[in-house]
Amino acid sequence: MMAPTLENSTESPPSLATLAPIQAVLFDVDGTLCDSDPLHYYAFREMLLEIGYNGGVPVDEEWFIKTIAGKHNDDIASALFPDDQERGLKFCDEKEAMFRRLVKDQLKPIDGLYKVKKWIEDRGLKRAAVTNAPRLNAELMIEILGLKGFFDVIIIGSECERAKPYPDPYLKALELLKVSKDHTFIFEDSFSGITAGVAAEMPVVGLATRNPPHVLMEAKPAFLIKDYEDSKLWTALEEIDKKSGATTTRV
Repeated sequence: MMAPTLENSTESPPSLATLAPIQAVLFDVDGTLCDSDPLHYYAFREMLLEIGYNGGVPVDEEWFIKTIAGKHNDDIASALFPDDQERGLKFCDEKEAMFRRLVKDQLKPIDGLYKVKKWIEDRGLKRAAVTNAPRLNAELMIEILGLKGFFDVIIIGSECERAKPYPDPYLKALELLKVSKDHTFIFEDSFSGITAGVAAEMPVVGLATRNPPHVLMEAKPAFLIKDYEDSKLWTALEEIDKKSGATTTRV
């Protein structure tokens, strides 16, 4: 999968400083902590090809972004097999098993992830992973990335009343962390995830990892970044530090 191009803007991003003092930072997992979408795409493409889906024509990236990216498996199953939900769920379970085999050797963190991790740790902020991925997937990816001890809690969409794009998973994270939405922000990479965060009334920093920036902007993130090295992000974090009275060194 080709990564989208995020045009550089000379405009300052909307400020996150109004959140100071920051209490927590919430992260999606797929595409936000790690560049996992190419592995999901490969697994779906190969498995759908095996069963002759789409007349035996391999699905393309545009189809993947529209139908799969960021969505919960219940919704994916319905999209793939609208007349046979049980078959769809079984297919998704088998695809997730294939993904877990692939991920063990091929998972890579988003650039700058460990820098933003240190920024959060140095300020003693609470943190949660909030994802529509199955728990087995989420925990495996977090462990491979060396983040097992980083998150205070892992919220799984299927374990909430409603998964993303509804706000329930993010609201559950606030509840378990005992923090306020007025002092928390989110990192997300999908239209579905950004929609959920905005519905939970928190600013969302969108990562244009694989999904087209114009699609992400329709969900109304605070601003978009290419990755965690992006200067727009560090400008925003410095503003938070200034308002909070914290000392920071530009990364």
